[in-house]
Amino acid sequence: MSLSSRARPPRLRAGLVALGLAVVATTGTALAAPASGVASLTAATTEDVSVPVGAESDGSAVTLDVAVWKPAGAGPHPAVLLAHGFGGSKDSVKDEATDLQERGYLVVTWSARGHGGSGGRIHLNDPDFEIADAKALVDLVAKRSDVRLDSAGDPRVGVMGGSYGGALGLMLAGADPRLDAVVAAITWNDLADAFFPQSASTSTGPTPAGREPIDSPGPFKQVWASNFFLGANASALSALSPDGQPTQAPTGGASAGAPKEPPSTCGRFDPTICAEFLAASETGEPSPELVAQLRRHSPRPTLEGVTAPTLLVQGIADSLFGLEHADATAAALAAAGTPVAVRWSDGGHDGPSSREVEETEAGQAWLDHYVRDGGSRDSALPVPGFTFPTPSSGRGQPADLWTMPAYPGLDGAAGTATQELPLAGTTGGLLHPPGGQPASMVAVPGLASLGVTVSTFQVAALPGLSTTFETEPAPRSLTVAGSPTLRLTLTSDQPVVTLFASLWRVSGEQATLPASLVAPIRVPVTPGRPTTVTVSLPAATYEVPTGSRWRVLLTSTEATYANDREPARILVRADGALTVPVVEATPVGTSIAGTDTESALAVGLLAALLLLAAGSALWRRRQRRHEEPRPDLADVPLVVTDLVKSYADGHRAVDGVSWRAEKGQVVGLLGPNGAGKTTTMRMVMGLIAPDSGSVHVLGQPVTAGSDVLERVGALIEGPGFLPHLTGRQNLEAYWAATGRPLEEAHLDEALEVAALGGAVERPVRSYSHGMKQRLGIAQAMLGLPELLVLDEPTNGLDPPQIAAMRPILRRYAETGRTVVVSSHLLAEVEMTCTHVVVMHAGRVVTQGPVADLVDSDDTTLLDLDTLVVEADEDSASPQLPSRLSALRAVDGITEVRRDTETRVVVVAQRPRVEVVGAAVEAGLPVVGVSSRRHLEEVFLGVISSASTNGSGPTDATDASLIERLRQVRAR
Repeated sequence: MSLSSRARPPRLRAGLVALGLAVVATTGTALAAPASGVASLTAATTEDVSVPVGAESDGSAVTLDVAVWKPAGAGPHPAVLLAHGFGGSKDSVKDEATDLQERGYLVVTWSARGHGGSGGRIHLNDPDFEIADAKALVDLVAKRSDVRLDSAGDPRVGVMGGSYGGALGLMLAGADPRLDAVVAAITWNDLADAFFPQSASTSTGPTPAGREPIDSPGPFKQVWASNFFLGANASALSALSPDGQPTQAPTGGASAGAPKEPPSTCGRFDPTICAEFLAASETGEPSPELVAQLRRHSPRPTLEGVTAPTLLVQGIADSLFGLEHADATAAALAAAGTPVAVRWSDGGHDGPSSREVEETEAGQAWLDHYVRDGGSRDSALPVPGFTFPTPSSGRGQPADLWTMPAYPGLDGAAGTATQELPLAGTTGGLLHPPGGQPASMVAVPGLASLGVTVSTFQVAALPGLSTTFETEPAPRSLTVAGSPTLRLTLTSDQPVVTLFASLWRVSGEQATLPASLVAPIRVPVTPGRPTTVTVSLPAATYEVPTGSRWRVLLTSTEATYANDREPARILVRADGALTVPVVEATPVGTSIAGTDTESALAVGLLAALLLLAAGSALWRRRQRRHEEPRPDLADVPLVVTDLVKSYADGHRAVDGVSWRAEKGQVVGLLGPNGAGKTTTMRMVMGLIAPDSGSVHVLGQPVTAGSDVLERVGALIEGPGFLPHLTGRQNLEAYWAATGRPLEEAHLDEALEVAALGGAVERPVRSYSHGMKQRLGIAQAMLGLPELLVLDEPTNGLDPPQIAAMRPILRRYAETGRTVVVSSHLLAEVEMTCTHVVVMHAGRVVTQGPVADLVDSDDTTLLDLDTLVVEADEDSASPQLPSRLSALRAVDGITEVRRDTETRVVVVAQRPRVEVVGAAVEAGLPVVGVSSRRHLEEVFLGVISSASTNGSGPTDATDASLIERLRQVRAR
């Protein structure tokens, strides 16, 4: 069995497993004992059984869908009741059941009341329903002849479950002394405290024993509650026919016997508890009835009756049921004299564990000792009394594990000491916004399991709605395991103060969140009078290196909670220091017990096959991966050498591209659509890897995450900003993420580039596309990087803004820096850039200084009198074509063509003065002479030449060339 599937919730299944509540509903009237002939069978079997259980409150019958997994052998066997996750069914735990079956256990799985193919409604572990069902299952197991008995009617049985199922296991053990062991993972102690958590206590003493919890609910955990109810409604919605009518009974199965009726908002939830939750969602506060009901549906009131040895596995990455729930349960069990061990996981409802195998083995060892082997309650624990993780000391490795003989608790009790970290500042003030919006965002539940991280200090610490207290540098290295605490004195103009506290590690100017959790408090106060409380910050493990600083962030709102709607002013004073519980523990080796030789060989063979399959690709990329620094290029901002990039469909987007950008240059990267410009720029920035070739910035090779990229500013494929922050706040947040001091950002110079005026103080969601583009260019210029890479920077800018950008880029390069610009506005490139690189079909077709490309000794541009040309075209016999033919016949003139209606391009091997004389002699009405071509003409010329030479289609006529010019201008 894999405990990992309950140590964290599985990913979304039909939108409801992300709720994290792993329900274990149990059943029970009579599983018929196997016939005498069956007992002789030795093969493992699985049997599906429909089991009638207690009726609903309205008298409707309920039948549960049950499976019995019998191990090989005649038995008798020890038994395990195995629970599934909320919104799942007995099929959700097939893999775990198979593992336990192979270990010799008879396993009972079932679709819980109100879930899957079972009938009934969801009551949230009501003792009269789900717990009664579970007791009935124990009775049924006791009647089987293939189950080991301790005495008549008392089977050798354990229970294992996570989240909702873990709570059921604990409550079952409190209601039924026949349970021999409990393994409960990521579950709650008090469901009222879970949905209305309170992290503040009265500060009447300096120790935990001298503090009393504040006897009022905390803020409503709105997001988790909403997800919880979405899960219950998913099955009801799936039961609707196309005409909106129900296709099955609302109690969850045809066997339930209830009439069909349209699904309500409550889905399969019991309507009484549902109504209380809906009312709390409206007000943000629970009724006394809801609090009483939730506490009755919790292990807390039953723990004094638990005698079965209990293993608690609780997650650090868990914003639904935090470590404080396992802490309260462990304390109650220890007070009752029940053997208990606590294991912390680095996973939870918000993310996966990196130690799933070890957690699975711990749960199996616990069951083996107390259920299969009949270990005494007085015997030594089969696992350490306390196991906890810290971030891995090796990059990309699972968490490091540590053990202690006994669980010390969160507040620095037995086995721990406390360390005080003095605060550098002690007062702060903040506001609560009207309506509770905008809301700070410290962390979003569930996203970590999808590999998404959205937590940043700037998003959490909204201006005016937050305040911070920072510690002095830590005097020594510490390992903290538990809840750091801080005494606060609060003064407000409202009768209730609501705050959310989080703990951040500060490195330079960057703050990071080791545990993506908040500690909510909701404290009744007398307006205008100070109230002192102690806040327990999020419980987790924290590595505190010598000299590190820690920041307590207090916000008046939090996106995952229901926020107060009344505005308030809050003054906060921090009293004393940040107190942290410090542990001294024993490190655990990283080897995985139980790995046999056959498994090791299989793993080794698989690894060899994978290496063989990957060998070809690794060899092709060897040169790029092992590209060495080039000291000879240390003063060259950018060198691109033989870049090649092909895609899966065989298209070679970049084919042997080489060019360089020197200090003081503004380099324009030009080419038609599909030329490979953006692909090249993405390789320059390390966003994608080339198949071959290299990019060096200031002599250092560029790959994803290269340190040298800190010296590069970029705007590639458009900017991205947080819409609710102002322009200035977005730039500040971006710069803070670099970890460099704010004074190095040169923020004022960047804002001057943006030229947003007063709009820089408005939320970005109100910006036009052009304003966002200017802000993106300013963001790229933060810190005045040595190399600035801009992809189509003039997109969305109007002509005056484009004109204003030219001198900015030139001046930037004139300071000794370098600018690379990709653009389709050739006229702008000609007026802005000092050098150009022209690409076509993935190749460089020409490059060089703009002045050299547009100037030509063998080309003369003749401007003709407009009036004469128009009159000639309107005449019955135009003379201009014959005069152009006469000019072409002059010795030494190799080409004569009309660039426009009034401009003629002459290519000749004669001096320019002779060319002009020949044109006048031929009768052309010449009014102007120039040797300079437009960059557009050069561009089209080299592209046409490249196409003619085989790089693309050929357009030979003057008409097609003009049309292509128009297309380029239109892009």
